[in-house]
Amino acid sequence: MTNLTRRGFNLSGGAVLGLAAAATPALAASAADTRFEALGKRYIDELTRASPTTATGLGEHRYDAQVDDLSAQARTRRIAQRKALLAEVETVKASELSRANQVDHALVISALTYANWSDEVLQDWAWDAQIYSGAAGGALYGLMARDFAPMPRRMVSAIGRMEALPALFAQSRAALQPARVPAIHAETWARQNKGVLSILDEMILPNAATLSAADQARLKRADTALRAAVAGHQTWLEKTLVPQAKGDFRIGQKLFDQKLAFALNSTLSRAQIRTAAEKALAAARAEMLAISRQLGVNGFDEQKTIEGGLALVTADHAPREEMFKSARAAMRQAEAWLRGHDIITMPTAPIDVIEMPEFQRGSAVAYCDSPGPLEPHLKTFYAIAPIPAEWTQIQAESFLREYNRWAQQDIGIHEAMPGHYVQLWHANRYPSTLRAVLQSGSFVEGWGCYAEDMMSKTDYLGRDPKFRLQVLKTRVRTITNAILDQMMHVDGASRDEVMRFLTETAFQEEREAAGKYVRAQLSSSQLSTYFVGVTEHDAMRAEAEKRPGFTLKGYHDKVLSYGSPPARYVRQLMFDLPIA
Repeated sequence: MTNLTRRGFNLSGGAVLGLAAAATPALAASAADTRFEALGKRYIDELTRASPTTATGLGEHRYDAQVDDLSAQARTRRIAQRKALLAEVETVKASELSRANQVDHALVISALTYANWSDEVLQDWAWDAQIYSGAAGGALYGLMARDFAPMPRRMVSAIGRMEALPALFAQSRAALQPARVPAIHAETWARQNKGVLSILDEMILPNAATLSAADQARLKRADTALRAAVAGHQTWLEKTLVPQAKGDFRIGQKLFDQKLAFALNSTLSRAQIRTAAEKALAAARAEMLAISRQLGVNGFDEQKTIEGGLALVTADHAPREEMFKSARAAMRQAEAWLRGHDIITMPTAPIDVIEMPEFQRGSAVAYCDSPGPLEPHLKTFYAIAPIPAEWTQIQAESFLREYNRWAQQDIGIHEAMPGHYVQLWHANRYPSTLRAVLQSGSFVEGWGCYAEDMMSKTDYLGRDPKFRLQVLKTRVRTITNAILDQMMHVDGASRDEVMRFLTETAFQEEREAAGKYVRAQLSSSQLSTYFVGVTEHDAMRAEAEKRPGFTLKGYHDKVLSYGSPPARYVRQLMFDLPIA
């Protein structure tokens, strides 16, 4: 998955908004284009002012010493600003805009409407503790993870944020309504909260010597105050929020359908997604059965035969202590192969495999964290969550079977080569900063899933059937993610039903299934982005292959040349169709 809070812009640095798509000639801007681009600049300006933490991750550094204002007064102000801007954007006639700006116009309207719906209808600020846990840890991590400025400058900004974080904790306590907070949200934050201290100890304090004597004294005071605030907040989490958290993590059919439409920006309805997923699941299992038989496994039935084939795959895994070494090697192997083949234009920016920061653990096993479009030269991080130290050997073995050597190849492809890392590098080359800010999760995740399938059909790894079987297992995970999303939030499935579905139908190991059950409680609609996105990518590829002059590299470079808008708009731009 991607870390979607890190996209970049810098208004004072000459960001270009709303230019024509990279694959088409530039056209003279109309009066409507000029007006819309001014509104786009205002959208970004208001967004960065409202969320300094997000701004830093996006490459805008004017607010690096500040943290987000999460008070009720600030929320009311943001809602009013969005409504005012939305009213103005809607007066711009899309028909008078360039094709590129027609896409961005639709995306701005959707984003503003979605944000206000979240605040006024979903009211996630009152119950989703992840909003606050991410803001606290991200405020410091975003400053220290990348060398976007000299260390002393980043350290001074970090001190400013350290001084402001106690107030953010207080705002979160005032906003959250324990009776509406689901227990899993409260428990997850209670586990993550102390991760802020690891950022202090590992990333900030070791650089104290880069500061002046006066700033070192200020750092010491801020450190003492923040540790006290973290401890006090931990007490509140454990003694107040966790015991009183009585909310239902299920958002229900009405809210789920509304959120799904915003999150996917697709023409597919929930019912259509479910029907397509069930059909795709049957097709994937049929191919898995054929490959398992090819590997010499013949069980009593389809289930046993596929399980036998997968047992040959999962048995080949790295030792617990070599998981990161093995993952890094798999990623570099895919990179070397891609650079030697005419598949896609490869990035020049650096990437590294890291241990997932403590404050971000508890949901996904891995993610890709790329720099923003105005800092494309900075490093991308492929982050992997370590095996929890408290897990038994049996639990660790279950995890390692799930993330075996073939799976590490598969995940490295999805997150990096040629998945998110490569795709987002291409996206950063698109000239519209507004397009980058409004990126589509389903396009990004769909590309990662498409990349897995595409690579397994090339000569990579010698077309080994075990690799293809692993990729199909992951495709089944992608498909069942979408089904699980609906099972959890609409159908009211129990934990036992979910675990049986994931371990039997989707062939997941117990630890993976248990983790996915937690993730499905912590999120809604995000799990659907993978299947919907890859379905759209597969359809675009099939359509492109029917047109003259198709080449794999030409197609890949072009489909990624428009940034990361929803796939429906990429298709319309690429095939010169009406924007709708």
